[in-house]
Amino acid sequence: MIRVRFAPSPTGYLHIGGTRTALFNWLFAKANQGQFVLRIEDTDKKRSDKKYLDEILDSLKWLGLNWDELYYQSERTSKYQELADTLLREGKAYQSEGAVILKMPKINLKIEDQIHGLIEFDTSVIKDQVLMKSDLSPTYNFACVVDDADLKISHVIRGDDHISNTPKQVIMYQALNFPVPKFAHLPLILGKDGGRLSKRTGATAISDYRRMGYLPEALVNYLMLVGWSPGENQEIVTLDSAIKKFSIKKVNKTAAVFNLEKLNWINNQYLKKVDTQRLTDLLIPILQEKKYLGDSFNRAWLEGIVKLYQPRLNTLHDFCNWADFLFIKKPKFTAEAKEKLSGNKLKEAFKLLVERLKGIEPFEMRAAEEVFRALVAELNLTAADLVHPCRAALTGKTVGPGLFETMVILGKEKTQERLRAAIKIIK
Repeated sequence: MIRVRFAPSPTGYLHIGGTRTALFNWLFAKANQGQFVLRIEDTDKKRSDKKYLDEILDSLKWLGLNWDELYYQSERTSKYQELADTLLREGKAYQSEGAVILKMPKINLKIEDQIHGLIEFDTSVIKDQVLMKSDLSPTYNFACVVDDADLKISHVIRGDDHISNTPKQVIMYQALNFPVPKFAHLPLILGKDGGRLSKRTGATAISDYRRMGYLPEALVNYLMLVGWSPGENQEIVTLDSAIKKFSIKKVNKTAAVFNLEKLNWINNQYLKKVDTQRLTDLLIPILQEKKYLGDSFNRAWLEGIVKLYQPRLNTLHDFCNWADFLFIKKPKFTAEAKEKLSGNKLKEAFKLLVERLKGIEPFEMRAAEEVFRALVAELNLTAADLVHPCRAALTGKTVGPGLFETMVILGKEKTQERLRAAIKIIK
């Protein structure tokens, strides 16, 4: 049975690098009909915090990375002392100032890494390793080995930053006569500047990406492509299809760069295709937080707006940027939109348009367009001469969906009201 584990510490939030490690472990397990074990490494009582634990568990569930088994390292402490005592009795370890220390043999250690291939270590340059500290708590490496062996972990898939721990842990496995698992070290994710991922370059908690308006399936899709490819230049990959293609040996050996533009593009692809009802459900709390919506509102009207703007969204919050004019009394004009509102002819055109729109009943797109085009012809204008200033007057923006769709969503009264208001500010 293939068994892998993801072992976060609840001393901080779940970030992009850790999530990619969890994802590749999960994919490897599912691709091989194996099991994905979640182990919470919470032995650091001073720094561990329930808020971090809750965020880690919630984020993994939100991403769809459900685990088969869950363990807490803090509940396993008796096991570490028992095995340290065994190594003392066998003469493989010694005590110093209350700590139990493993004697490191001086050998040339070879490890076949599943991603990097053969890696050799000269253990003569590694000092003797503390197993149990004087306060009777285990060191990271010892607890890791004991837990992985006890939980029958077959493959340890983790970040490149753990390569230096690997020879120390292999020696511990051998000292305890435990089978050594296979190792696979994932290259790190770098910022666009080539340095370590920072908050500025994308090292943000998964819960922050959730708040920023990314869909879980889009975030998972993007992280799959950070160091692995399903082949044939495929960029939109669901978890189910990735399971059929995933191989740990096809993970890139070199570091990958985090690219926010690519994440935004992938999120846009998913937002375009997501069910409009689900998208509306996701947007309602965002709109209510901004006081754009109260507790009661016209659901059908809102879904109509969502459908109109759905193809343009990179994140959920883009909806508020695009469609804010529909939820506020007066549009917020961009500098470019203000520039569209100038010229004496425009005043006359707006006044006439307000009058002509009065007669449309019911207020529908085709009728609004017919009235508009007739007026344009009458005034000897091009459609563009009036479309762009109208959009600016109604929305405060220079880009958006079709003008007549916008008019209908806004409604006849508000359309007329905003055209009248614009007449007063036309230069």
